[in-house]
Amino acid sequence: MTTPIHVYSEIGTLKTVMLKRPGRELENLTPEYLGRLLFDDIPFLPAVQHEHDQFAETLKEQGVEVLYLEKLAAEALKDESVRERFVSELLTESKADVNGAFDRLKEYLLSFDTDAMVDRVMSGIRKNELEKGIRSQLHEMMDDHYPFYLDPMPNLYFTRDPAAAIGSGLTINKMKEPARRRESLFMRYIVQHHPRFKGQDIPIWLDRDIKFNIEGGDELVLNHETVAIGVSERSSAQAIEQLVRNLFKRQSQIRRVLAVEIPKTRAFMHLDTVFTMVDRDQFTIHPAIQGPEGDMRIFVLERGKTEDGDIQITEEHNLPDVLKKTLGLSDVNLIFCGGGDEIASAREQWNDGSNTLAIAPGVVVTYDRNYISNACLREQGIEVIEIPSGELSRGRGGPRCMSMPLYREDVK
Repeated sequence: MTTPIHVYSEIGTLKTVMLKRPGRELENLTPEYLGRLLFDDIPFLPAVQHEHDQFAETLKEQGVEVLYLEKLAAEALKDESVRERFVSELLTESKADVNGAFDRLKEYLLSFDTDAMVDRVMSGIRKNELEKGIRSQLHEMMDDHYPFYLDPMPNLYFTRDPAAAIGSGLTINKMKEPARRRESLFMRYIVQHHPRFKGQDIPIWLDRDIKFNIEGGDELVLNHETVAIGVSERSSAQAIEQLVRNLFKRQSQIRRVLAVEIPKTRAFMHLDTVFTMVDRDQFTIHPAIQGPEGDMRIFVLERGKTEDGDIQITEEHNLPDVLKKTLGLSDVNLIFCGGGDEIASAREQWNDGSNTLAIAPGVVVTYDRNYISNACLREQGIEVIEIPSGELSRGRGGPRCMSMPLYREDVK
């Protein structure tokens, strides 16, 4: 590997991936605050860790190098001045100055070794962890009963969203929901300070301080020339346009972006919850994102014919036709989640039946619970490697959501 980032397809043989093992942050979920923290249920930590370990082991057995976000972050923050800057920035973004608690929280976090500090930042800091002296007498009398000085980050095991690899570079994303916005800070520090990435001149196509929202679950690299991005509940058209302009200005290989509009609902959330690539000409899709005649709104963004950075935009409505044209295919095969059955497709899409992780052309990792969708994939010649999903699926994300590819071999 001559560069730490190399992702020019969704299906090229996966060589390096970043995961996050679920941790104590899940045990800081309570029914009262599930909505605030973007969860529908509370996973059982030992079971969800066991399932995630099996996911990681499955990837390793296929020859994939597995890196862990929490370990990379700790290794990036070994320098004392970098660690102090990180803590200050994180606390500021967390608005963790309740009753003047900022300085005490900073002191508390910096009192730990780096690994323990990262764990506590990710897990959240309960008010009862710190001595009562941090809270004023008036606040004791008017306590709002919110239990945290620093909110937990239970969504961190969905490493796909805070940052995403496109070509040789990254988008470090401004996430839509406040509960997740701090997550991309880890990737910024990893790229800037971890020995594996520091000094590698990695292009940052979009950084996390942009004005508009975008998330990695909406970013799909279809081939070395074409990227698809969902216009979704979590990613805005404005951010997509800014990304396109930056890509066109700073590199020459990627020539077009397909902006695919999907319903803006939590059930669909990101493009990869309803559409993923499983082979050179085969894709999974949830039929509910198409209209009665299979129509959709797809905007093809290409370089303009002038040299002033203009973008040429064409609106299309037929997904197979767009894929054939832009990917140079004679035909494409859309494999319906749940076999297209109204009930089965809705049920299995809720459990991420379309959220496949391709580890090679025609080889995907899926949740075992989506047995109808998995059977449909196998019927089309796709090799399906199932992983257990009783607890992992409670977070509303599948194998693609839980993985951030950093290096894929090019598709021959």
